[in-house]
Amino acid sequence: MRRLLLCALFLTSFARCAAAQRLLPSSLANWAASGNPAPAQTMPDAQLAAFREYGYVSSESQSYRSGDATIDVTVQSFKDPSGAYGAYSYQLTPDLKRAEITEHSSISPGRAVVLVGNLILDVRGNDIAAHQADLKALVAALQAHAQSGPLPDLWRHLPMKGFVERSDRYILGPQTLNQLFPVGLGDALGFSKGAEAELGRYKIAAHDATILIADFPTPGIATQQLAELQRQFNVNGSRPSSAMPPLFAKRTLTLVAIVSGASSQSDANALLDQVQSGTQLTWDEPTFQFKEPSIEMMVAGAIVGTGIICGFALVAGLAFGGFRVFIKRLLPGKVFDRGTQLEVLQLGLASKPIKAEDFYGSIGTTPGGTSVDKNLPDRIALRIFR
Repeated sequence: MRRLLLCALFLTSFARCAAAQRLLPSSLANWAASGNPAPAQTMPDAQLAAFREYGYVSSESQSYRSGDATIDVTVQSFKDPSGAYGAYSYQLTPDLKRAEITEHSSISPGRAVVLVGNLILDVRGNDIAAHQADLKALVAALQAHAQSGPLPDLWRHLPMKGFVERSDRYILGPQTLNQLFPVGLGDALGFSKGAEAELGRYKIAAHDATILIADFPTPGIATQQLAELQRQFNVNGSRPSSAMPPLFAKRTLTLVAIVSGASSQSDANALLDQVQSGTQLTWDEPTFQFKEPSIEMMVAGAIVGTGIICGFALVAGLAFGGFRVFIKRLLPGKVFDRGTQLEVLQLGLASKPIKAEDFYGSIGTTPGGTSVDKNLPDRIALRIFR
């Protein structure tokens, strides 16, 4: 009985946790949930590989019914908004047009894809465009669970002339790149070194071309990766004898732009010349501008400096001497010339011991009347004051 009770408590706690983690609401305006939320259906291997590079976490699906109408809603969760933005761009198809649900939302008659922070809302059904108000209500419910943050803006560097609308894709890994770019570059682009890329399709000179813009942490890494691409692929004619399709590339500070599908260098330059880096490198360390003074100023400065030093030495000497004389007159034998407190270290080189009175007694005589030779020519002593 006790085990059954523990199992019941465990299942209740598990159900509460599952309900707390549930993203999709049980009802939505005139729509009621049909069945319980379930994990999303298995996605194709190629999509799953791309999603993993974007930081895919999990998915949740729920069907809603309103009268005879039914919609299937899937919420895809990612580690951060940047990865969700990349997965959102990955799922765009030509029939999906820009919508007004959120800043990044697309809609077609049978599908809507909406970016909400680190979540992607994928709605499928009949005449989805007629239910945009309900979709906005669903987005508002999901925002409480979504993680907000800045989104990548690498798309701003894409050229405008000849751009195919809604063809831009944000890329964070080699497997996604190989699916979207005509030439399989793999990790030669440098994703392992912190690169991120943006891809766009163009119409130039009656040809379909694709431009890939990769942004690197530093200009040095960008230079190294461009050299690596030239070594492995036919970039800017680096391997003209190979059967590889030609690629045309250009580096601008931390950006490396690569064009595929151009028939000539001039056609590729029509796109490459439009790619400009918005990064500005500045040297903010303070600099010292040394200007050598004239010889006249150096001589005058030396004379003035010497005079100042001499004046300071004179004033300091007079001040010290005057202070000493003043104290000796005010307190004779109390501070300076204290003969009774003098000790003499003797080397024993003379037969007659040296007495302190020899230095500070009366002139010519000691207090006892004994004459004192003040010159002491045969004595060597070291005076130490206490």
